[in-house]
Amino acid sequence: MARDSWDSLDSPGSWDEGGTPHPLALRRSGRSEQEPDRLPEVRELEVLGWEPAPGETLWAFLPYVWPPAYRTWIPDRSTHWAVETRLDGHGHVTDVQAAPLADPDLHDLDREAEEVLTALGLPPRPPDRLWLLRPPGFLPTVGAALDRLREVARERGVEAVPSAGFLALVRSELAALAAESGPLT
Repeated sequence: MARDSWDSLDSPGSWDEGGTPHPLALRRSGRSEQEPDRLPEVRELEVLGWEPAPGETLWAFLPYVWPPAYRTWIPDRSTHWAVETRLDGHGHVTDVQAAPLADPDLHDLDREAEEVLTALGLPPRPPDRLWLLRPPGFLPTVGAALDRLREVARERGVEAVPSAGFLALVRSELAALAAESGPLT
């Protein structure tokens, strides 16, 4: 892939605010009772080499700096469930109830990631999106890319924590990986 203005370290990244979701997502609409990773469109995209973006707070910024040709998103039509399990005095399950999380509870799930993005000076994530990534370069998986990013950080003495230094390292390494892989077909 040719280097473009995105690869400049002066360009901070993007949440693709004006972009459109992956075309496979357009075949479905409405709320689903399935968890995000169980949505049919996520599974279809996984067959095509896409992987859900990691959910750990360390990587809250990742879709923002991931090379655009290697990221996509779909509308989040999933349901997050609160599961309450009751046990008797012997530790045996006596009852299980599941209910969709209410909007305030969903917001609490994202609060830590939002705080990290704010501390890094990044804009908030667009709401209601599930991000999917492909590994840039010649790495086989997104997990392998994350391992490489941690390894490079360790080699350069940059702590793998949500910080300006780690963000800059991740961004420049991802740009280098994307450049080494050549154009996508």
